[in-house]
Amino acid sequence: MIRRDFSERDIHMALDGELPADERAAYEAWLDANPEMKAKSVRFTADRTALQAAFAGVLDEPVPARLRKVVLGEAPVKAAVPRSRWWLAAAAAVFVVAGGLGGYLAGIDGIGQENPAEDRLAEQAIAAHVVFAAEKQHAVEVPASDKDHLETWLSNRVGLKLVAPDLTANGFQLVGGRLLPAGESKAAMLLYEDDKGQRISLFVTAESAENAKGTYASAQDGPQAVYWLDKGYGCAVVGSLPREQLAIVAKSAYVQLLAGLAS
Repeated sequence: MIRRDFSERDIHMALDGELPADERAAYEAWLDANPEMKAKSVRFTADRTALQAAFAGVLDEPVPARLRKVVLGEAPVKAAVPRSRWWLAAAAAVFVVAGGLGGYLAGIDGIGQENPAEDRLAEQAIAAHVVFAAEKQHAVEVPASDKDHLETWLSNRVGLKLVAPDLTANGFQLVGGRLLPAGESKAAMLLYEDDKGQRISLFVTAESAENAKGTYASAQDGPQAVYWLDKGYGCAVVGSLPREQLAIVAKSAYVQLLAGLAS
């Protein structure tokens, strides 16, 4: 049996089928001796399965000829080419308030302008929702039963004082939350569920972009994000609810998040 030091890289190699067969036994023994790494292996496996399920309809589609030519250097890359929202969301997966309250509540239903920071926030939030809202056993890292720890942990990791909004008046109960990458920073994701099993998520990250707010959809039949950027943070509420209902939930979350930041 091969004996050597293993690392997180070997977990990814094992998942991709690239770990040499003669190292497999030693690798399994290493996982058993390292509970933290074994937990990561379980989580990575679940994430991989969720990604494959979420994008099963497009994974086997052929790469468009024009994109293949660009990659192979057979065609120049053109600026300002219209982009598919669906593919932007897929790419993100493979990996907040202007003025006073009245102004926000009046304008939250407006469509956001084409701004890279806004697109990035909304796409990351939608991609995270597509992957984790469908998960039954591994949707969150910290459950709602440990809410105090969840809020403290995410606040410390994201660098913002966060509260988990109480959305029971809107019909949603907190399931829990998790920490996610967000470009070069980190994001907090809070997951909620109603009595019918429908889920929405709240995606919060530190964001230095200019004030903005609006709605964003990566696909006509996919989830939408109601987002806002302000005061050094960005937030998006994501779900497949009717836009009016999602906006109402977002307003409720906004009021509570703002109160938490000010406390």
